This record gives sequence, structure tokens and C-alpha cells, in this order.
Amino acid sequence: MEVLHSRCAGMDVSKSDVKVCVRLASPGRKTVQDTTTWSSMCGEILRLRDYLIAEQVTCVVMEATGDYWKPFYYLLEDAPFEVMLVNAHDAKNLPGRKTDVSDAAWLAQLAAHGLLRASFVPPEPIRRLRDLTRTRTAITRERSREIQRLEKVLEDAGIKLSVVASDINGVSARRMLRALVRGERDPAELAEMSVALLRRKIPLLTQALQGRFTDHHAFLVELHLDFIDEHTTRIEALTERIETVMAPFQAKRDLICTIPGISTTTADVIIAETGADMSQFPTPGHLASWAGVCPGQHQSAGRVKNVKTRPGNRYLKGALGAAALSIASHKGTFLNTKYRRLVRSRGKPKAIVALEHSLLTVVWIMLTDNVVYDEPGADYHQQRHPERTKNRALNELHQLGYDVTITPRGAA
Repeated sequence: MEVLHSRCAGMDVSKSDVKVCVRLASPGRKTVQDTTTWSSMCGEILRLRDYLIAEQVTCVVMEATGDYWKPFYYLLEDAPFEVMLVNAHDAKNLPGRKTDVSDAAWLAQLAAHGLLRASFVPPEPIRRLRDLTRTRTAITRERSREIQRLEKVLEDAGIKLSVVASDINGVSARRMLRALVRGERDPAELAEMSVALLRRKIPLLTQALQGRFTDHHAFLVELHLDFIDEHTTRIEALTERIETVMAPFQAKRDLICTIPGISTTTADVIIAETGADMSQFPTPGHLASWAGVCPGQHQSAGRVKNVKTRPGNRYLKGALGAAALSIASHKGTFLNTKYRRLVRSRGKPKAIVALEHSLLTVVWIMLTDNVVYDEPGADYHQQRHPERTKNRALNELHQLGYDVTITPRGAA
């Protein structure tokens, strides 16, 4: 097998140290492998960097092991050699030979022959933005879980507020809950605290607020409300920080936000996860595959089998899923029409994934060509294929038992 890197190194990273196997191959001579152990402290990593430079290494490979790879990658990425971060699944060693030393040697061997594919690691500004958006996503999810815990306490107390109010963390619901905590138990008085559209449901609210709310429930409700407020404060602080870090990418965020269903929060995640530099992905298909919003490939004996979507970037998939659900619930756009067409033939789960794929394709084109979203309209397919639309409508009428004769409008 051809050797692409005659001087390379494989690194097996752990929390406390790293095993480094330097592989030196010369034509006509036996390949030499030297394995050493280094601490994961920053000072030792800098010494390791000097060692690799002295050995004239041209390529260094490490697996993406938890977050332990980050200090090594960040301190070595500016060195005069290529640093590759690879998916551990793609670099799996032979069964029965699992040790840190053998893993490092295996990585070095794969690197020497060019058998590994580098993972996408964004530049420093995008990494900072990604840290912020991922933290905001995590805290937002934790706040949602806290709201669910609050609802469980209310169910235990027989307070059916969530049946009437769509959001128990809304203005009206929080006013009632704070009053319950203060000691107010009269359902009529509590219902009168509602505002806006919820005032139309005062009789139903009065019934929902009749329960067995005790001091025990008041203590727990206050605890959960305080937790929710703390999470909200952190989310607001993160959002403010994201606005500052996002400044260099504001134009690209504005482009992405022209797509129906894409909120500012979703656009933030898309930019943070993809880097907003589409040169990393040769085609929209490459981007969709990396994100995990397309099926894998399984062909054997001349037959192509159906397989589930590949695991991808879970933060990006989550943001795209939220955008797809928003599009699915708002009619009058091309993407919504496409979703409804796919639902009829493929079902909702596959239609959602297909919509996520379409969204990423649109994002790739917009960021590559620097253009805003051009809405084709909900009737795009009808206008493009009028004959097909007519035949579909006639076929549905025939299936219902009708014989229909049609003439063009305005014809004599």
C-alpha cells in the first residue's frame, strides 16, 4: 500500500496523558515506530510539539475522545505539520488488540497510508460562538425540564392550569402561581389575575384552580419558579453575549433569517455549527450528510436497502427539527407545501427529515452565492406542472365515484 506520509504520528488521548507513536518509514528500510507517553498538562503539550517538530513529522492524528482532545488540538494546530482529528468509529482497531499503545500505533499506520478522513474543526471565532450557543441550548432544555417538574407538582395538587393555559410559564400563569405561593386559595380571585386572551376562559380557569394546594406544594412551586427565573436570566446573558460575538457574521445571519421558519436562534446555531463557510462542504449533499439529515448508503448484491439516517451533529439537527416543525404548522409557503406533499406519501417523520435536508440545501446555496431566499410560493408545483395537478384532481374525483368533464375557463 502506498505511503503518503513517511513521517507521521498517532496520538491516543486520555484525561491525564497521551500515548504518541511516531512512525518513520524509509524506502528499502524497516519502518521504525517510537512510542512515548506525555502528560496532558499544557507545558507538556508544548514540549510534545517541539518533539514532533524535531522528528520532522508531517501529519499528526488523534481521535475525538470526549473533550480531552481539545488542549492537544488547540496547542498543535498552529505547528508546521498537519493535525487531523478523526471520528473514533472510523479509526477502530482490530478486535482483541485494544491498548493505548496499540491504538496510537494503529492511528499512525492509518495516517501513513492516508486512510483517515479529518473531522471538521471550525476556526477559533466560530468555536467561541459554538460554546455560547451550545450552552444556551443546554440551559434552555434544562429550563424546559424545570417547567415539566413544576407541572408535575401542580398535577399532584389537583391544579389543572396547564389544561387551560397553553404555557404555565406565561404572564397570566405565573401571576396565579405566585399568588398561590403567597397564600391565595380562592379560585375566582386567582382566575381574575389572568390577562389578554386568557380572560376569555375565566370560568374554565376557576374550575381548573380548584384543588388541594397545600403549603408543601407552595414550597415546591416557589422552588421551581425560582429555578426557572435563574435559567431565564442565564439565557438572556448568553443571548447578549452571542449578539456581540455574532457581529462579524451578522450579514450571513440576516441571509439565513430570510428563510420562512428560521428564527434568529436557529440561525445562530446553524452558523455556530457549520462555521458559515460552505467551502468546507463541496456540495449541499456533503453538508446534509455531515449534519445527519439524509439516509446512509447500503448497497449489496446489486440491491439498495433502506437505512435510517446517519448520526450527525445533534445540535444542528435539533435546530433544524424545530425549524421544520415551525414550517409544517404555517401554511402558505413553498416549504410547507412540500412538507404536506411528502406527508401524504412518506409519513410525518420522513417528511420532517426531508424538510430538514431541504433547509440545509437552501442554506448552502444562500451562503455560497450570498443571495437572499427567493420564495417560490405555495402554488409553485401547480404552476409548474398544471397538467399533473389537473390529472391528480380528476383521479381523486373518479375514486369518489364521479365522472367529470372539464373545459378550460373562457372556452365556448
